[in-house]
Amino acid sequence: MMPLHTENLESTMRYALLTTRAIALCPFHPEVMIRVGDSDAETHAYYRARSITKSDGTCWEREDLMEEIVRQLTDAADGVCPRCAQLVASHN
Repeated sequence: MMPLHTENLESTMRYALLTTRAIALCPFHPEVMIRVGDSDAETHAYYRARSITKSDGTCWEREDLMEEIVRQLTDAADGVCPRCAQLVASHN
């Protein structure tokens, strides 16, 4: 698992998204984040990130947390790694 640096909102939110299984990393392309599509896991990730940052005194504003979770979920591939899908399509 990646190191947790709570002073960095991006890494904290990524950690929360990964550990709640709201996103997954492609096993073949670990730089590709895949959005699983589980709204309960996404909500849980928000609360986990909020809890993590409060526990160490780094209290991010709600708007900052929401903005970052939306950004990461929007940037993630939807359900399937596009690089893997492209490889499969090129072999058919």
